[in-house]
Amino acid sequence: MNITSVIMAGGKGERFWPKSRTNLPKQFLNISGNKSMIQQSISRLEKMMDISRIFIVTNELYAELIKVQIPTLPASNIIIEPVGRNTAPCIGLASVIIEDRFPDSTMIVIPSDHIIENEEGFIKILNTAVQVAQDNKNLVTLGIQPTYPETGYGYIQNGNQTQEVNGLSVHKVSQFVEKPDFATAQTYLEAGNFLWNSGIFVWKANTIRYYIQELMPEMHDILETMKTVLHLENRDQLLRSEFLKMPDQSIDYGIMEKVSDIYVIPCVFGWDDVGSWTALERINDLDENGNVIRGNILNLDTKRCIIESNGKLIATLGIEDLIIVETEDVTLICTKEKAQEVKLLLKELRMQKMEEYL
Repeated sequence: MNITSVIMAGGKGERFWPKSRTNLPKQFLNISGNKSMIQQSISRLEKMMDISRIFIVTNELYAELIKVQIPTLPASNIIIEPVGRNTAPCIGLASVIIEDRFPDSTMIVIPSDHIIENEEGFIKILNTAVQVAQDNKNLVTLGIQPTYPETGYGYIQNGNQTQEVNGLSVHKVSQFVEKPDFATAQTYLEAGNFLWNSGIFVWKANTIRYYIQELMPEMHDILETMKTVLHLENRDQLLRSEFLKMPDQSIDYGIMEKVSDIYVIPCVFGWDDVGSWTALERINDLDENGNVIRGNILNLDTKRCIIESNGKLIATLGIEDLIIVETEDVTLICTKEKAQEVKLLLKELRMQKMEEYL
C-alpha cells in the first residue's frame, strides 16, 4: 500500500517548562518509558511502513537532534521550516515533497509529542483511516473518546451519518469546535457525541493539495512555486524564501472546518498529548496520597502534588495540589489549576530579557 507519514516536530512544548526548553523541547524528552516521544512515534509508524516513507517537519534548531535520536531516518526526510507558521504551511510543504517522492500516496499526519499505550489498536485505526481516505476526496481525523471535561482541547462533533469499516465506526463530522470553558466541556461530555480533537489526520497527498487550492489559494500558489524548485541545486534557499511568505494558519481553521467530506473515527487507545504537567497524573502511577513523585523527594502530609527533582532533595510538608519541578537552573512552583498557564512565565522571561532560562 502506498502510505507515507509526516511527523510534526517543530513545537517548543512551552507548557512543559522548565523541563521542556528551547534547545531540548518536550518531543525529545523521555516522558514515559525509555525512549523520547519522537522516537516512540517513529517506532509506531515503522510497524506500518519503511522509515524511508516517514518524514519529519521541524525547525532548524532541532534538525541535528533528530539525526542523533533517529539515526536511521534519511537526512532528506527531515523537512526544515525556517520559521513557525502553524500546521497548514507545515502540512502543505510536506505534501509537496511527498507528492514528488511518492506520487499518489496517502499521508498520515501526526504530532511528535503524544503518548499512545495501545499501539496495536492505534495501528488498526490508522489502517482503517487510510482505507477511508482513499475513497473520493475524503479527509479523515481521529477523535479521542473524552473521559473528563477537558478545556485544553478542541472538540469534534459526530454527525448522524455512519459506516462500519474493519469493525470500526466511521462518522461524518458535524462540526469542529474550539476549546470550551468548563461548563461547555461538561455539556459535550454528557452529550456523548463530542470527541477530543487529536490533531491526527489521514488523507491522500493530492486530496489535501486540492483543498488547499480551493480554500487557501494564496498558500497554494506558494506551494506551486515550491514544486518547481525541488530539484534545483539551491533548493533549500529557495524553499526558505517561499516559506517565509506563508500565512500563519492552522489546518483546522484553514481546511477542516470548511470541508464537508470529513470523517472521524472515535478512538480509545490510551492517548495523551502531554500538554502540561498535569498529564503526569494520567500516565504515571500515583502514591497513596495521589502524588506523582519523580527523583529525590521527601514528602510528609503532601497530597495530590506533582513533584520532580533533578538531583537536589525536595522536601515538602503539608502541601496540596502543587506542581514543583526542579531542573539544573530553574525551579517551578505553581498550583495545578494554573498548569495550562505556564506559558505566561515564559512571556515574562522574554519581557525581562532572561532568555537564558527559556
